[in-house]
Amino acid sequence: MGNKVLEVEVTTGSNIGDLVLIPRISLTPQSARTPFPIKRRQFPVKVAFAMTINKSQGQTLKNVGVYLPEPVFSHGQLYVALSRATSPVGLKILIVNRDNDPWD
Repeated sequence: MGNKVLEVEVTTGSNIGDLVLIPRISLTPQSARTPFPIKRRQFPVKVAFAMTINKSQGQTLKNVGVYLPEPVFSHGQLYVALSRATSPVGLKILIVNRDNDPWD
């Protein structure tokens, strides 16, 4: 991590292992409430968290995303992953086939 750029490694997708540079960007929102412009510089990144299916056991979560690049070990493991969400609205599942294409 530098002052003006983040050097990160891609961990998923077709470019696994590639190094990518994310520059800092300047934001100047327009507001009628302030008589002068406010300039803010930040990195365009979003905080995210992940955990394994086994680690999620006993948790109750509002939003759950399940990424399945390969079949789950057993139906019980799939049940644990899917039952962590408090409602079906907060549940997203991504299943990819052997060619890394999303399953429809």
